[in-house]
Amino acid sequence: MRATAVRRTALAASAAALALLATACSGSSDADGKDGKDEKGAASGSSSAPKAPKAPAKALTAAELEKATLAQGDVEGTRITKTGPADEVAADGVKVDKEACLPVAHAMYGVAQKGAVATTKRKVIDEPKAGGKKSLEDVAKGEGADAFKDAFNLTSTSIALHSYEGTAGPDAFAALKKAAADCAGGFTATVAGTPTKVVSMTEEKVTGGDEAVAWTVTTEDEGATAPVKLVALRKESSVATFFAFNLAAAGGGDVKFELPTAVVAAQDKKLA
Repeated sequence: MRATAVRRTALAASAAALALLATACSGSSDADGKDGKDEKGAASGSSSAPKAPKAPAKALTAAELEKATLAQGDVEGTRITKTGPADEVAADGVKVDKEACLPVAHAMYGVAQKGAVATTKRKVIDEPKAGGKKSLEDVAKGEGADAFKDAFNLTSTSIALHSYEGTAGPDAFAALKKAAADCAGGFTATVAGTPTKVVSMTEEKVTGGDEAVAWTVTTEDEGATAPVKLVALRKESSVATFFAFNLAAAGGGDVKFELPTAVVAAQDKKLA
């Protein structure tokens, strides 16, 4: 495949997914260093079913939620940053062509549902692997698909962690699952005048917290498709959503783009 074709396909296929992540592109570095261990086991396997119901848990305060949020060093091989006010999307700023799909669109953009009392947000980006990175100049010179894959095979995950009062957390999680099932055949979400067309949602296997669920969301722009990953995890009254994107996978190559299980497991551990 010619290098120009590789670049054109990747850019077209990723345009819609990049729009979804644009709200979390900037942020300040989170300086809280941890031991850097890579947590994986708790976030892989079959989709987790809800555990036996208990009395509504007390909502975490803003300070408690901040302490339970990922910080630099919590996930090995990544850079973790805080998002800022400029990255926020208001609930009324997200429009959908099918009202039933609104909880999914909100999860993609990190918007809290009714009953939320506190929210924290992070951006987690893979660090380039030593010796495995090709420069953008290599791609521009026409080294083709392999150069593109090496340069952009990095996953970026936007995380929104919300604390809810009473049963609002379990209710928000249940509403998201129902919306994903109802909207598996696709919908269109629009933010700031930019539409993103979702053509399908396919459930994937994940575990963690009191319950967890994940999907591969396929977006389309000008006939080119791009996969993104959406994960939701609930622990008592708190709900975390993870929206992940890999630019090389959007290029249509043979890149293996999986759920951000290490990120999910690390967040699950901090909520435990």
